[in-house]
Amino acid sequence: MSPSTPILAPTSKVVIVGAGCFGLSTAYHLLQRGFTSVTVLERSAVLPAPDAASTDMNKVVRSSYSDRFYSELAREAIAEWKNEAAWGDCYQESGVLVLGSASASYADKAYANDIALGARIDTLASPDAIRAVFPSTVKTASFDGLSGYVNHDGGWAQASKSMSILLEKVIAFEGASVIPGKAVTGLLRKADGEAGKERTVGVKCDDGTEYDAELVVLAAGSWMASTFPELDLQEKCVATGQCVAFIELTDDEVEAYKDCPVCLDFVSGFYAFPPNKEKKIKFAIHSAGLTHAAPGSQSSVSSPRTVLSDGEDGLRIPKEALQKMREHLRTIYPDLADKAFSGTRLCWYTDAPDDDWVIGYHPTDSGIMLATAGCGHAFKFLPNVGRLVADAIQGTMDSALAKKFALDRPLPQRNNAYTSGLYRFGQLPGKLELDNLCTPQDLLP
Repeated sequence: MSPSTPILAPTSKVVIVGAGCFGLSTAYHLLQRGFTSVTVLERSAVLPAPDAASTDMNKVVRSSYSDRFYSELAREAIAEWKNEAAWGDCYQESGVLVLGSASASYADKAYANDIALGARIDTLASPDAIRAVFPSTVKTASFDGLSGYVNHDGGWAQASKSMSILLEKVIAFEGASVIPGKAVTGLLRKADGEAGKERTVGVKCDDGTEYDAELVVLAAGSWMASTFPELDLQEKCVATGQCVAFIELTDDEVEAYKDCPVCLDFVSGFYAFPPNKEKKIKFAIHSAGLTHAAPGSQSSVSSPRTVLSDGEDGLRIPKEALQKMREHLRTIYPDLADKAFSGTRLCWYTDAPDDDWVIGYHPTDSGIMLATAGCGHAFKFLPNVGRLVADAIQGTMDSALAKKFALDRPLPQRNNAYTSGLYRFGQLPGKLELDNLCTPQDLLP
């Protein structure tokens, strides 16, 4: 623990901004450790927030990471997801089909980590082997030129239901409070005893209310950089809209596709789920995403455009993205690619240039703990990511992890130069063009 790290007593007042994956998981683990005053403030009047990345139809649960740390942490999370007494039927172990090619170094490293950690793996060296993973009732593409593996220790989780369960767990603790409809608009600060320095001592909300705290945990997801411009987070916490689409199946199609694995293509970023209880299949492309600056704003910092801010219009994705997803879907399920899409969504992530989270005290303000930058792969850690944040708060996080997740860590290098932002799948983020969003007509086959 560094000399500047505050030592919080369990009776210390902690205010958490955001009731998403990081916020609720952190609250739960602090309360489990005996903290007696934990208040979670959520801008949405509805809990869980319908436009949060963590409040989705479903999310992939996988241990297939090129980074050994995330593979190990994911296997710990999966063990917890399997506890039906805690999570009910939220977790569905369908298996995860990982597709790659000769150039997919990420898939190779992920495979090596899964094998080393004892995952139940079947190697798929040929297109015929890949096709054999699917039920005989399903027509698949040829998978020519691809190889891969299926990890049976993985699948998917019902995201919204999981968040509701964790919310109930948090509010069951004495000393816990989760307050909806509290949009935090700024930090309360005061001199910390050193000349010229200030420390955060609480937050203020758009309705004029203020909450004092000995520690403020900022877990505001993709609203982080735009809500707290004074912290200059836009380089490490970039709000990006990721394109998602859905297809509603018939009863016969549900029966045919229900035993399919999650399909995850590490070459293109495309992934697809088996059908859920609402007879829907979700699919998406994990990419560099799209940025959006609020109209009329003086700031160029990206901020989400969602169903809460823009109604149904906030769910629409670009026409080009819609077409790309149909093309990618055809490379796995050609019959489904000819069906009408039942809906779309822009799911807003908080991305860091190196895909690592940001967890730790703000380097110049010991009153702030950052718990953010999920980079589109945090939800699967809902059961245990709060342990990391609680460790950081109490100063017990491993020093190597503290450096890995520090806000002021060096940016990754590309072509012998520091990147000026995200760079994923060979691309920088695009800009969301509002005059090119899909219409209901575009959802038709």
